[in-house]
Amino acid sequence: MTKDNDQMSLIIDDSHQFIQIKRYGRADIEYKETSDILTRATGFMGDYDYTLNPYSGCSFGCTYCYAAFFSRKKEQVDNWGNWVVVKENAVKLLQRRKPGWLDGKLIYMSSVTDPYQPIERKLELTRRLLETMAERHKPKLMVQTRSQLVTRDIDLFKRIEERGGRVQVNMTVTTDDPDIMRTFEPICPPNPARLKAITKVQEAGITSCITMTPLLLVEDHQAFADALIDTGVRKFIAQPFHFKKGKFVAQTRSQAFELMSEKLGSGKDFDREYLNHYRQFVRVFKDKLRNNGLPPLGEGKEGFKPPW
Repeated sequence: MTKDNDQMSLIIDDSHQFIQIKRYGRADIEYKETSDILTRATGFMGDYDYTLNPYSGCSFGCTYCYAAFFSRKKEQVDNWGNWVVVKENAVKLLQRRKPGWLDGKLIYMSSVTDPYQPIERKLELTRRLLETMAERHKPKLMVQTRSQLVTRDIDLFKRIEERGGRVQVNMTVTTDDPDIMRTFEPICPPNPARLKAITKVQEAGITSCITMTPLLLVEDHQAFADALIDTGVRKFIAQPFHFKKGKFVAQTRSQAFELMSEKLGSGKDFDREYLNHYRQFVRVFKDKLRNNGLPPLGEGKEGFKPPW
């Protein structure tokens, strides 16, 4: 056993070819087998054939993340961001699929986790899944992330496309307000890192998209819009956050609501003010897209439809 730091112990496990990590950053890491790595897509993702989630849980720990509430245990919901389950047999399951079985299939990676969350840097589980797809299949793959680590796998995105598959990378960016980011997305990479990463993906020739989903509050409408467009990305999606319906992980709702009320100069019932704010930014952004000769803004579920 070796130790990289006080929070992480490493054990080489030859049977799974993983670096076994008991804790990474603030997250407890658990290893479990899953019955299948591909799940039939339904609901919001119903236009896809399958969703692919290499992990359960996500150490980015966004306080408003809907994925937290798919957790089976209340303890997991309450501790969202502090645990990750690694699907240790994911690659073996994908390798069992007959070569070509995923040709043309629409795959969304990922719907309830981030495939490039911090533990991926050590385990490379997402990369191994991509290697399998690149070697054996020609999928139509949608990759959704908030992490600059996605640039590590540009070579595999290219390989999938060279073999006849398709890839689009979506980068989520929700606000330019540092106070909002600290409250709602305390562990996520900062905007400059995300925008630099999606610029690099776009410049590599991989279809790219910026998803403002949900769009929270924008401090400077003009500057934020310009920063997004300056990435060279041509596709953008936005949708509002429904605060009355939305859930927050343990002990974060009151802090989030207080900050929103303060920023909007309203009481706790700030939904109307927030939606006005959302619409104002969307108007600014749509104008800029039109003036730059870019495609119209996608909104909601329609925006997430497969482009192929």
